Amino acid sequence: EAQAAADTHYGEAVDIIRDPDVLDTWFSSALWPFSTLGWPEETPELAHHYPTSVLVTGFDIIFFWVARMIMMGLNFRDEVPFKDVYIHALVRDEKGQKMSKSKGNVMDPLVLIDEYGADALRFTLTALAAQGRDIKLSTGRIEGYRNFVTKIWNAARFTQINGCTPVAGFDPAACTLTVNKWIVGETAKAGADIVSALENYRFNEVAQVGYRFAWNQFCDWYLEFTKPILQDGSEADQAEVRATTSWVLDQLLKYMQPIMPFVTQELWVQLAPPEGRDGLLMLESWPALGDELRAPDAEDEMAWVVRMVSEIRTVRSEMNVPPSAELPLTLTGASDSTITRLETHKNLLARLARLGEISISNTVPAGAVQVIVDEATAALPIGDVIDVAQEVARLQKEIGKVDGEIAKIEKKLTNESFIAKAPATVVEEQRSRADDYRQSRTKLSEALDRLSTL
Repeated sequence: EAQAAADTHYGEAVDIIRDPDVLDTWFSSALWPFSTLGWPEETPELAHHYPTSVLVTGFDIIFFWVARMIMMGLNFRDEVPFKDVYIHALVRDEKGQKMSKSKGNVMDPLVLIDEYGADALRFTLTALAAQGRDIKLSTGRIEGYRNFVTKIWNAARFTQINGCTPVAGFDPAACTLTVNKWIVGETAKAGADIVSALENYRFNEVAQVGYRFAWNQFCDWYLEFTKPILQDGSEADQAEVRATTSWVLDQLLKYMQPIMPFVTQELWVQLAPPEGRDGLLMLESWPALGDELRAPDAEDEMAWVVRMVSEIRTVRSEMNVPPSAELPLTLTGASDSTITRLETHKNLLARLARLGEISISNTVPAGAVQVIVDEATAALPIGDVIDVAQEVARLQKEIGKVDGEIAKIEKKLTNESFIAKAPATVVEEQRSRADDYRQSRTKLSEALDRLSTL
């Protein structure tokens, strides 16, 4: 082809010669693991750093780069350059399209960092980096994880306002309050899950565990559970809560430091004890929290509180109960242990679930919505706080709308022409939307079924 092109260009047969000084594009890259360390000289750096342990790369250059580094390492060093290869996802736009200037869908990381912060972007990419699946990046996702970073920041501010500072020699295993035993155990469990995920290169699971522990267990539940103690508890209970809160937050900062290094470092300094802290958070020892910190009884008890509050909140939301309305709660079919838990946490349940009178009975009161929590039935009379007929009509109307959306999508998905012509990402998006609508319909139907019994 080159000869024909040359002859055409010059209008006659010419002699052409291949350049003798050309290497394969990836030749120098194949030498990278040892050429950067002083090879072919036997330098101290080469002896210390070769071989390394992990290579991080994309799947599109496994043959061009990874395989060639291995072959060169075996040839020149008699040893492979790394033992593990982490094949990361490729970053695409929110529709799954490859980013390209011509498409105008490129997202500049520097611009994103200026708008949302480096930690939010890092956490987003980590949370979405599931093995075997590309990352569909959008500003909405980054904004959501920026809210998570802000959540941790605000939680730290809350602990400062309430005088939670590190206590020298604090022993989390010595906690006496059930709520503190619970959060200490959950902290240890989260740490074990994060270590397992890190060791198996499942970085998205690291982010998910950290997110769930920080947002749900620590911020949404533990800080809410302990507010009454910080306000009205005994001096000893308040001191234990403050010390525990500070300890848990310190462990959380260590867990999150690899993913959000800037905010965690800043908080590490700000939350230091009066004598201060030496060095960087990244140089601190990783938390070594064993199973001895787990407290199964406390974890079961507080998990019951979480379930009870969550179920009642769900009913209130589904039934459009005004936030200010305090509903009476009647528990039927409760075991002795559940009754004991109810008595212990009655005030907490009333505050978090907006309840009025709480009682135990053998019969369900008339006009009550019922939800099952473990073996017991929680009955909530709502007839006096909502218009049942109006609420039934509203739910039926919502179900009709959802049914219409499901029918539209199913019509598309059963259209062979649409399936054949539409991009795979569009088809998958439609299926995902259909699943979301079906889940919404299930919830609406459950709410309607509850009202039909009144």
